[in-house]
Amino acid sequence: MTPLLIVLGVLFLGVVILGLWAVGIYNGLVALRNRFKNAFAQIDVQLKRRYDLIPNLVETAKGYLRHERETLEAVIKARNIAASAAQSAAANPADPQAMQGLLSAEAGLGGALSRLMVVSEQYPDLKANQNMMQLTEELTSTENKISFARQAYNDSVMTYNTQRETFPAVLLAGALGFQPAALFQIEDPSERQAPKVQFN
Repeated sequence: MTPLLIVLGVLFLGVVILGLWAVGIYNGLVALRNRFKNAFAQIDVQLKRRYDLIPNLVETAKGYLRHERETLEAVIKARNIAASAAQSAAANPADPQAMQGLLSAEAGLGGALSRLMVVSEQYPDLKANQNMMQLTEELTSTENKISFARQAYNDSVMTYNTQRETFPAVLLAGALGFQPAALFQIEDPSERQAPKVQFN
């Protein structure tokens, strides 16, 4: 064997090893990206369930809250904005702007629903309505499921972002189109605090 063949053989072997290394990084990042997209899909399922419950809740409350029309309209408007933002985020959960839009829309919806619940507390007949109680229970259950799904999504995003940012993947991730993913987190510090319950 000539020295030239040995050098070419070593170079070829080096290129093959580098190629396999790059393929391994690429495949690992694809798997992690798909995992966080699937985790977002689980959030999306629960958000759609919540969006479907809200019109029923408003319709039930409508008969009792004739003087609270503005509150009911605000809930429906916030629901429609949040549903639209959820569709945008579901199309590409890796898009930070879409995720930020969803977070803002969800904050608006949460505020509108809170106002509806506060107003409904002032109407004992509405609170005692069987349909209203069932819808409120379903909404609470859905909120819990959203929280669990959001936690799983954030865990998946953290794993993806960590893998993307660690050596040696950081050398290839940007060039291969793997952008950082955004967490689904609460931006408003007041929403992080537990509500205070007082009995007079």
